[in-house]
Amino acid sequence: MSQIKLLLNLACDLRALADSVQAVADVMADKETAETAQPETPVSVKESEPPAKAITLEQVRAVLADKSQQGFTADVRTLLEKYGAPKLSQIDPASYAALMADAESLK
Repeated sequence: MSQIKLLLNLACDLRALADSVQAVADVMADKETAETAQPETPVSVKESEPPAKAITLEQVRAVLADKSQQGFTADVRTLLEKYGAPKLSQIDPASYAALMADAESLK
């Protein structure tokens, strides 16, 4: 294999590693802020149907980082482009559920 191709592969691997490290840092930062935040008003619990939980950016980022670490970096990038952005932070939050489902189906 030529040295240029090896360097390109190394650059791709480093980008995937950087994305994974960023995802872990974001999740840790969100956990830290969630631990310090206190609810302003008490929340009443309904006994009927529980509300559907909204999927957060951090949850999607964690799933995508996991898939990237499993070797699906190119597929993750393709999924991001499918939902209209080169970066996860630029994707519409309404698309998070579908993006996460598509990412979890990668095998």
